[in-house]
Amino acid sequence: MNRAEPLVLGIETSCDETGIGIVRGRTLLSNTIASSMDEHARYGGVVPEVAARAHLEALQPSIEAALAESGVALADLDAVAVTSGPGLAGALMVGVGAAKALSVSLGKPLYAVNHLVGHIAADILDADAPPLEYPTVALLVSGGHTSLLLVRDLTTDVELLGETMDDAAGEAFDKVARLLGLPYPGGPEIDRAAASGDPKAIPFPRGLSRASDMAKHRYDFSFSGLKTAVARWVEQREALGETVPVADVAASFREAVVDVLVTKALAACRDHGVPRLLLGGGVIANRRLRDVALERAAAEGVTVRIPPLSLCTDNGAMIAALTSELIMAGRAPSTLEFGADSTLPVTEIQVAESA
Repeated sequence: MNRAEPLVLGIETSCDETGIGIVRGRTLLSNTIASSMDEHARYGGVVPEVAARAHLEALQPSIEAALAESGVALADLDAVAVTSGPGLAGALMVGVGAAKALSVSLGKPLYAVNHLVGHIAADILDADAPPLEYPTVALLVSGGHTSLLLVRDLTTDVELLGETMDDAAGEAFDKVARLLGLPYPGGPEIDRAAASGDPKAIPFPRGLSRASDMAKHRYDFSFSGLKTAVARWVEQREALGETVPVADVAASFREAVVDVLVTKALAACRDHGVPRLLLGGGVIANRRLRDVALERAAAEGVTVRIPPLSLCTDNGAMIAALTSELIMAGRAPSTLEFGADSTLPVTEIQVAESA
């Protein structure tokens, strides 16, 4: 195996996107994604069974497309990587099964890694960015996860500081979009509607931000109460026969989410003396979140890192990148004694490592 610049194929199937990525060392060769989002839109959210079937159909053509784009053959690979968790159990099983089959048939080492840590590793593939420094605070915001992490070392030491206690931020965007009659997925639709709205029009609550919450839940998130507050506000206006100002509701809701995310992330930076904040996950595509984070972080002397947006959503390249770092750090491959783990803790960067 080439441990200096390993050639790795990564498979990511934790939710509704079939991601196949190929990297050589820290160089991105292919980031191929097949999304089943349109199939879920009719249901207003991700349906696990639909996602699993879509992965089955998309895996082989996606692998073939990634190999063609990168100009490498399966026989050239140094290792195969796959997301073991967290994510949807059925969807994860498809990727895990495919990765094990590839590993055995090719006689290549297999690395089973953590989906959330993969989002941090995506930053390594930004050729224009300086090397990632440690420690760094990472805020990961996606449809299924909202987590605040302290990363002392990408391959050995990732600590969970806090996470959502109910809805993830992305889920809240989807549910509020539905309340406002906007299509799925809700994030981009809320963003578009909010562009012409007043973010200060409605004082929606900031979950787990009161003084009484901060002692126990300083770094935790809760968006269920915010979603309910939006629903009650809309219901009251409709009961009075008033027109719901969609743009103002969307802007005020978005501002509440962004305020909580950035406030808690910067609090973690201050508390741990870390002047670095990495943003990851699909919701980072929200321009307001990026703008507020950059503005408020600059005022506190915190440097913000944001991977290329094409690498912020779920993708196989980030899984390959994390595995490449593990190989270069001298880590042994995983055994075949692992499965899909929908609740895999972020502290388990790699699972089933060989003795």
